[in-house]
Amino acid sequence: MRLRSSLSQTPDPVPSAKLSGTHREQRSHRRYPITLELEYKLLSKGRVELLGSGRTLDISTGGVLFEANDALPSIGPIELVMGWPFLLEGFCPLKLVIHGRIVRTDGYRIAISVKHHEFRTARRSLPKVTTKSCPA
Repeated sequence: MRLRSSLSQTPDPVPSAKLSGTHREQRSHRRYPITLELEYKLLSKGRVELLGSGRTLDISTGGVLFEANDALPSIGPIELVMGWPFLLEGFCPLKLVIHGRIVRTDGYRIAISVKHHEFRTARRSLPKVTTKSCPA
């Protein structure tokens, strides 16, 4: 009887995800399934060409997938503005502003690559209850 060496028992070089037909994630940033209402501006040479609204489907630090109320071009610069679901210091509303580029459209679903993002303070839609004020 012959014994097999441990070298002959190498693991399968093809991951089981590929064998089962499931897609292996290759994005460099983890996407989070967050749904937020948003407004967008399509830009051209620094000018606003089109205003619209929609909602996010998922977000990462490198990209956003959102559903627009209108069909958009498949490429081009875009700005997204959305209300952030958390308050600054527990009382001041925030909005997230994302500057990016449309990289893909599929019907009313638009994928953008994020070039720059920032949080800004937002006005309250309800009367203030506290005596603290939000920086402008």
